[in-house]
Amino acid sequence: MKIRTLVADDEPSDRKALVEFLSADPEIELVAECENGRQAIAAFHKQDPHLLFLNVQMPELDGFEVVRAIGPSQLPATVFVTGYDRHWLHAFEMCRLDFLLKPLTQESLLPVLRRAKGHLGQPSAHSDRLLALLREVRNPAYQERLAIRSGGRIIFLKGTEIDWIQAEGNYVRLHAGKQSYLHRETMNVLHAKLDPRLFVRIHRSTIVSVEKIRELRPWPTGEYVVVMENGKELTLSRGYREQLPLLLGEAR
Repeated sequence: MKIRTLVADDEPSDRKALVEFLSADPEIELVAECENGRQAIAAFHKQDPHLLFLNVQMPELDGFEVVRAIGPSQLPATVFVTGYDRHWLHAFEMCRLDFLLKPLTQESLLPVLRRAKGHLGQPSAHSDRLLALLREVRNPAYQERLAIRSGGRIIFLKGTEIDWIQAEGNYVRLHAGKQSYLHRETMNVLHAKLDPRLFVRIHRSTIVSVEKIRELRPWPTGEYVVVMENGKELTLSRGYREQLPLLLGEAR
């Protein structure tokens, strides 16, 4: 079986070199080449790759924001591509994640590719490492408030006011106390802008404020009922079980 591979890098020369090196491997099938984080997210959902080469520094959404937007449990084996940065390299090494340093060469790719192939059959261990990486790497640009356009007005909503968020197509609905606001942004894009220490995705269509959770009730199915302070009951689906330590405050 071919290894469906997605490459995301905003530098055309680096992207071209990586594609050329990967194409020399008969096991690799290139299914998408992306030049920014938004393209990478869209291509991931469309192509369902087995292996992802992800540049750390990209416009709009960087590599870490792509990981947050898709979710560590959903990502395939991932190799990060980066220039020299001591903090990032330390984080990759601490979390035992594969990375490629620029400038790229075929010699440097071969051992990394070999290890990445070995991770294809270990999705649980890989998602744990990605979760650990997100805890190591903090983004100082998380949005502390959102500008909501409603009825010709612009309402500024602080993150501390939000209880939970639900997806509505290409929009999201923000629930804050007794009020709710429709916001023109997709779930994936908004999720990447929120501090993961404060907001946790518990379902593909639900994000909750950790500080507004009152109770967790386990179900025999492996899911949890998440009870908010206002009594609203939401579901932590089995596909997002790796988020449980974040909800419990054990992994921040």
